[in-house]
Amino acid sequence: MKVMPLQQRNITTSRLIYGTTGLGGNSNYDPITDEVILKAERAIDAALSIGITMFDHADIYNAGKAETVFGTVLKGNPGLRESMVIQSKCGIRFAEGEVPGRYDFSKAHILHSVDGSLNRLGIDYLDIFLLHRPDPLVEPDEVAEAFDILKSSGKVRHFGVSNMSSAQIKLLQAFCSDPLVVNQLEMSLLHTAWLDQGVLVNQQAGTQVNFADGIMEHCRLENIQIQAWSSLAKGTYSGRTLENASEAILKTKAYVQRMAANKETTDEAIVLGWLMRHPAYIQPVIGSANPERILRCQDAIRQASIMTREEWYTLYVSSRGSV
Repeated sequence: MKVMPLQQRNITTSRLIYGTTGLGGNSNYDPITDEVILKAERAIDAALSIGITMFDHADIYNAGKAETVFGTVLKGNPGLRESMVIQSKCGIRFAEGEVPGRYDFSKAHILHSVDGSLNRLGIDYLDIFLLHRPDPLVEPDEVAEAFDILKSSGKVRHFGVSNMSSAQIKLLQAFCSDPLVVNQLEMSLLHTAWLDQGVLVNQQAGTQVNFADGIMEHCRLENIQIQAWSSLAKGTYSGRTLENASEAILKTKAYVQRMAANKETTDEAIVLGWLMRHPAYIQPVIGSANPERILRCQDAIRQASIMTREEWYTLYVSSRGSV
């Protein structure tokens, strides 16, 4: 079965997503400078130039400055908003004085966070809104009430989650009238637990895998779009200088480089293409603010389409360090 979950729900998205974690300067409350805005413009232009039309935000990215800077760019380019799919997230709250960092899916916080994101972005609605990380104190009926208010007011068109298990999704969905359309997870050649969990069923090694059972299968069955954050593994296999790297990482990096050279493409395209070769129709989120690196991701879709099973397994087995 070939799946295109968001397209099946009439949400037109690009195959790659641009993640805005690198926009807005540092994670503090320093003023936004012209240089920071220019850097954001260049990154957004690079993403658009390779066909990326979906942009991923969160209320916490660089203390809200990522959304503010993105909104400044949108304001200077009238009409650009309607060609984009914009999603944001909430639920992570940082420490405040003696109050520790925590997660918050309360109705009040969800509504307040969406209003804040819309204000910083300078837009009227979010295409997709995600709950960022699981809140142990979640009251599903409160979440459902917040979602209903946001949907009826036109502030959010679709809803989803991030970093959640199938059981957590099922619990929320039992109360929410709108379908949850996205689950964003950490997935890459470096972080392969999402694969290992299935491969190592009935093996002792499987007890060491930290990935909840059945997430991939549940999302595929329910047409929930799987998005991959940290998809480039912070450049581990595509240019970053490595210190004290494991033999598995060095071997996999060499495979990536050799494959890229043979196919006359970039290391980034191979790393992302490997993710996209999986039949779950995974959408990688690219978090770099470097225009050159963004451009180097352009060929990922083609590489996914031509990557053989043998090539895919070569990279997978190498990254795990074992069969």
